[in-house]
Amino acid sequence: MTNHSKTKVNASDPGEALWNCKAGFIGIFLASALVNILYLTGSFFMLEVYDRVLPSRSIPTLIALCLLALLLYAFQGAFEMVRGRMLVRIAGALDEAMSSRIYRAVVQAPLKLRTQGDGLQALRDFDQVRSFLSGTGPAAFFDLPWLPFYIGICFLFHPLIGIVAIVGSIILIALTFLTNRGTQGPSKKASEAGNHRNAFAQASQRNAEVMQAMGMMGRMSQLWDLRNNNYREQNRETSDVGNGYGAVSKVFRMALQSAVLATGAVLVIEGMASPGIIIAGSILTARALAPVELAIGNWRGYVSCRQSWQRLKDLLKALPERDAPLELPVPKEKLSAESLAGGPPGAQRLTFAEVNFTVKAGSALGVIGPSASGKSSLARALIGIWPAFRGSVRLDGAALDQWDGDRLGRHIGYLPQDVELFAGTVAQNIARFSEDASPDAIVSAARAARVHELILKLPNGYETEIGEGGAALSAGQRQRVALARALFGDPFLVVLDEPNSNLDAEGEQALSEAIMTVRARGGIVIVIAHRPSALAAVDMVLMMNDGRMQAFGPKDEVLAQILRKENRQPQIGPASLKVVGEGQESAS
Repeated sequence: MTNHSKTKVNASDPGEALWNCKAGFIGIFLASALVNILYLTGSFFMLEVYDRVLPSRSIPTLIALCLLALLLYAFQGAFEMVRGRMLVRIAGALDEAMSSRIYRAVVQAPLKLRTQGDGLQALRDFDQVRSFLSGTGPAAFFDLPWLPFYIGICFLFHPLIGIVAIVGSIILIALTFLTNRGTQGPSKKASEAGNHRNAFAQASQRNAEVMQAMGMMGRMSQLWDLRNNNYREQNRETSDVGNGYGAVSKVFRMALQSAVLATGAVLVIEGMASPGIIIAGSILTARALAPVELAIGNWRGYVSCRQSWQRLKDLLKALPERDAPLELPVPKEKLSAESLAGGPPGAQRLTFAEVNFTVKAGSALGVIGPSASGKSSLARALIGIWPAFRGSVRLDGAALDQWDGDRLGRHIGYLPQDVELFAGTVAQNIARFSEDASPDAIVSAARAARVHELILKLPNGYETEIGEGGAALSAGQRQRVALARALFGDPFLVVLDEPNSNLDAEGEQALSEAIMTVRARGGIVIVIAHRPSALAAVDMVLMMNDGRMQAFGPKDEVLAQILRKENRQPQIGPASLKVVGEGQESAS
């Protein structure tokens, strides 16, 4: 348990995950040191050629110098390659340490925070950080500390050459600062514009049938153009600023190199330096300033990486992982809501409040009320996927936050309004993609949902691939398979939100039988209902209106109370009375 907790803490903090790669960074520092020392090869080679080989006209000396230079260049290339591979390995280690944590945060964010866009910004941020780490940007920053080293050697050649190099360095550093200030704002705006554009594209894809059927394509294309144009303009502004400073720095470095050549020429003419100083000083100055130019060229990527890193830290800080609490006994007695109030994550408004009730094992509670009365919000709060702003939900007296999420999930079955299945087989979806699920348990869940025979009629039975989102199944089939998934493992609490919205008469009969099966084995069922047929198998009813609990008790008593209040009579009986309007409740 201790090791597990430590791993979770490390994985929750990107800074600590990166700190765990410190040995790799030390290796990169050492490789960079060797690379920068070996970069002197070209300068000293030209110095020796001009000062020794040409005056002596010695071919053997030239050959020896060439062989030595080739050997040093080979070592330099090897260390460059090692440094690049180590950066890639560090990026891979960060991915290995953080990818699961980032995935969990992406999934949990819509349940706990107010998110914008398509909800995948954290994944894009993580990809940005990983891409930058494995690129040429970090190498430039590891080379920057060697700038004084090269300038010092320039001073050894001649103080005047060193002064020219210092002036050039100051100007390039100023350009780097201006690049940072100039790209930070536009880069952030471009990122936000890209998020809005991608979210709009995904929403359009989800609603493609509606757009095509109702002639919305033209207008939606215009809205897309507005978002895309905004993204393009922000991206262009960022690129213009970065490319502008990059071009200036490149031209300045070339001019500075020429200035060093001219300075060296003056020194040679005045007899203050040897001819080799001209070329060696020019090469050395260019090398000294190359990391600054490379840093400016990579500054846009660095700014994006820094912004992504900060967003990741903020997200993971807002969604901390805690140590697994003590494992509690399997719930088997009751579900209770105590002064419960809640609403959408990150919102400052309540969609329901002051809900108090207790349901004992073997009972089924039907939650009824008009649209937007807080029924679905209550359902989400009862199973812990939406926060409780006040009060608590308890299973056998233990609040939901006293449970580990995965362990609690084994005791809960949930069928949402909008059924989503995953790409895979029918069996995998029913088994919640558990690797150790037994065939008997899968078939038992299917039988409990009365969907076993339907599955057997599919092309490959339980091994039928249903495609992304369950596209290979009809809406009714998806809902019944999702019901089987909710019943897998005989959970104690089963929450069904509009479970018969896509069912025919046979499906509704199967639903009622499934509810009775859960009650018979000592479970609890919560049914959110608009259609009265969903209440056939419940024995308790809770009436919601305007986010408040209006009535709670045995089904016949509550429905009779509603009838007296509204002064109308049922056509068949209380159990079949339609007490709410048609249609599904909104997410709130």
